Amino acid sequence: MSNATSTLQAFRASLLHFHADPAFSEHAHAWHEDGLLVVEDGRVKAAGDHAALAPTLPPGTPVIDWRGKIITPGFIDTHLHFPQTDMIASPAPGLLPWLDTYTFPTEGKFTDATHARVVAEFFLDELLRNGTTTALVYCTVHKESVDALFEASSARNLRMAGGKVLMDRNCPDFLRDSADMRDSEELINKWHKRGRALYAITPRFAPTSTEAQLAATGELARAYPDTFIQTHVSENRDECAWVGELFPERRSYLQVYEHYGLTRPRAMFGHCIWLDDTDFALLADTGSAIAHCPTSNLFLGSGLFDMARADKAKALVSLGTDVGAGTSFSILQTMNEAYKVARLKGSYLPALRMFYLATLGAARSMQLEGTIGNFAAGAEADFIVLDPKATPLLARRTAGAESLEETLFALALLGDDRAIRATYAAGRLVHDREEMLAA
Repeated sequence: MSNATSTLQAFRASLLHFHADPAFSEHAHAWHEDGLLVVEDGRVKAAGDHAALAPTLPPGTPVIDWRGKIITPGFIDTHLHFPQTDMIASPAPGLLPWLDTYTFPTEGKFTDATHARVVAEFFLDELLRNGTTTALVYCTVHKESVDALFEASSARNLRMAGGKVLMDRNCPDFLRDSADMRDSEELINKWHKRGRALYAITPRFAPTSTEAQLAATGELARAYPDTFIQTHVSENRDECAWVGELFPERRSYLQVYEHYGLTRPRAMFGHCIWLDDTDFALLADTGSAIAHCPTSNLFLGSGLFDMARADKAKALVSLGTDVGAGTSFSILQTMNEAYKVARLKGSYLPALRMFYLATLGAARSMQLEGTIGNFAAGAEADFIVLDPKATPLLARRTAGAESLEETLFALALLGDDRAIRATYAAGRLVHDREEMLAA
């Protein structure tokens, strides 16, 4: 692995990035078949055609040759649980029994700081192996879990967001928190905007928070308006019915969060399957965003997210793996399932749209456009090198591709971690597949 760059360097490959949403703009992406990405001090200096940019490079500028590959901005995963890494692929008949049988016991182990550090290291390595350079991460109720995540991500100089889970009812005693926000506030002051770390205020979901805790969470969010908020909403019908029993005075599950001041820009709501039009409009009006988690929704039998309905409301949408109910760390595999869910709901999700959702769409959902998500000048140089020939089947299919859409569609439907040839964070190589395989 190379050291952090402090000099000019360039990367030659096909380049793809976005400046608009392909669902609403005919000219949403930039594609340079023989492209050059120029990076200086960890930020994008320029991106465009090699023929135009190469003559502008000072003599002796190192040019890393990735021809035959596609460079895109790093993937952004807007919903996953790092403590659940060790319980991925655990069988259960539904969300609520899955939480009781696997999730809560697994998260209880994070009182041990050493255990938290070991899982955090593996978790981040797995993200980078799958081309994810930014994630919005749930930790556990333990401060040690948050420290472990940010210590590990800071050592790799990654743009990561995460936070301590809040829950003070309907959970085991060994995970029960309180309405006292001092731990969360200390963590915000310790980690938010320290290096590339960002803090997310994290009530697990409405059923595990008392009204007192939700009220305190809203007060904390108002006190720190540039933090993130992340939680779950309308994932499962049984869960929705439970929320109705716990909060009978609220019109909908989402309205519980609105009542406590938790719908705002930088608020990310996982799942959003059973929302109605009023709820989708509320998300759009408040600048709140949706993390669509198809592998998790299919695994738990929760339901099918309605992308067309979200688009009609002009709500912000992104993709989440939702590890460990999600069945893969791979955003490519998440695209695969998102495509199928859209078809089952009677709509169609083009490959260009899926790559937008995983890059600039996610950055916009997190209010981080201009920082990450595309190759605009000055953006942080987080990017990945995709290999269209990573497997024999991919190589055979992409050799016959007659358009960019076909090539990207093949990567989304047939690709996984093997298609991620390399991952860069702030211009520094943080994952090299060949180096990993040789180790």
